[in-house]
Amino acid sequence: MKHRRPPWPHLPNDHAKIAWRDLAITFAPVAVLFVIAMALVIWLVDPAPPRSITMSAGPRDSSFFVIAEQYRTILARNGIRLDVLESDGSVQNLQRLLDPKQHVDLALVQGGSSDGIATSSLISLGSVFYVPVVVFYRGKGVTRLSQLEGRRIAIGREGSGTRLLSLKLLAANGIVPGDATTLLPSDGLQAATQLVAGEADAAILNGDSATRALMLRLLKVPGVSVMDFTEAQAYTRLFPYLDEIDLPPGVLDLGRKVPPDTIHLISPTVEIVARPSLHPAISDLIIEAAQETHGKPGIMQSAGQFPSQAAHEFPISDDAKRYYRSGKSLLFRTLPFWVASIVDRLLFLLVPIAVLLLPAVQVIPALYRWRVRSRIYRYYGSLIAIERGALDHSTDEERRTLIAELDHIEESLDTLRMPLAYADAFYVLREHVGVVRERLSRSARAAERSDSPATTSTTGA
Repeated sequence: MKHRRPPWPHLPNDHAKIAWRDLAITFAPVAVLFVIAMALVIWLVDPAPPRSITMSAGPRDSSFFVIAEQYRTILARNGIRLDVLESDGSVQNLQRLLDPKQHVDLALVQGGSSDGIATSSLISLGSVFYVPVVVFYRGKGVTRLSQLEGRRIAIGREGSGTRLLSLKLLAANGIVPGDATTLLPSDGLQAATQLVAGEADAAILNGDSATRALMLRLLKVPGVSVMDFTEAQAYTRLFPYLDEIDLPPGVLDLGRKVPPDTIHLISPTVEIVARPSLHPAISDLIIEAAQETHGKPGIMQSAGQFPSQAAHEFPISDDAKRYYRSGKSLLFRTLPFWVASIVDRLLFLLVPIAVLLLPAVQVIPALYRWRVRSRIYRYYGSLIAIERGALDHSTDEERRTLIAELDHIEESLDTLRMPLAYADAFYVLREHVGVVRERLSRSARAAERSDSPATTSTTGA
């Protein structure tokens, strides 16, 4: 019974292409995996800074909107476009930040505006300026808000941050809507006009309404005084978002020494509040813009007092902490923003690159070694098949076929390009081809000898 031999092996003729194919097959999977891994790292871990961001500010005529416009000018120097949105104030700013459909990245928020709003997902880049509470009243000697009970008090228009804060402070002093005290929905110049005209007994000014010019005008009106918050420290304990600030003598008008004595005030601070997804490089630029805008001295603050990491209602972000602690990195101090951003990302990628390259350095040589040796093993598979065929009781025709196969293998080996590192395996293979050829020759000679006696005896007969 004849054994079925395997078909001839596929032995390529163009070994130059095979060498390039080995390299391609060896390096291509590793390169593809490397590129995919790096793309995922860049996309998920260290994305590029966005070219544009959106900030919710305040009414167009408010200080919030003016400040946001100053930020926009400063950010434009570094190629970042800041889109500024008008809003009704801090409450709407928070609502926009919390609404993913709004696509707002950051906003200016006055302290005390987050009551009843879940803001735990937001972060702060720091406090940037005071919005003091200044109470003007008709008469003298008022040092407590409770002394205004039963009077007409202008506390701010409906929906304004001034009104929200005023209601909290009055409630802490036992004054609530609906009792004997009349709460007027007016603020700013309107409230000051009502006070001067006698239509209001007191006016609570806050933020934009407490301007230097307006305070000077009111202090010149006979019978109008400014309240000294002698209990300022108590307010800061009860309302953590409030700070105690002083108006020193002469700060409003040094020549006339207005005010004549130190006036104690309370004030919430305005914070730059952002979503946690804000890019670290953009966070640095925003704080840098805040330093340029708010770092100067003023009637309510000293030089360099703002921005400050002393956040009140929102946790300070890790990126902001790092900036306040050490400032901008060396790259961003010495290179243009976008160049520094690219270099910084490349340096960041060195760690994952090293993690990926170390296994690749071990895998690629092993894979290439397997590719080269697998070709040699295919030749050995063909040799074994030929050798087994020679061991069978084959006919002359079958032996000639086996020799033709062996010739085919040798022709292929003559053109085989083998790396020098595998030359020993290559020459051992050639020796084994010779061994198989010798075995085929011995088998042929043995067959001839076995046939010769039979032929001679037949002839003699």
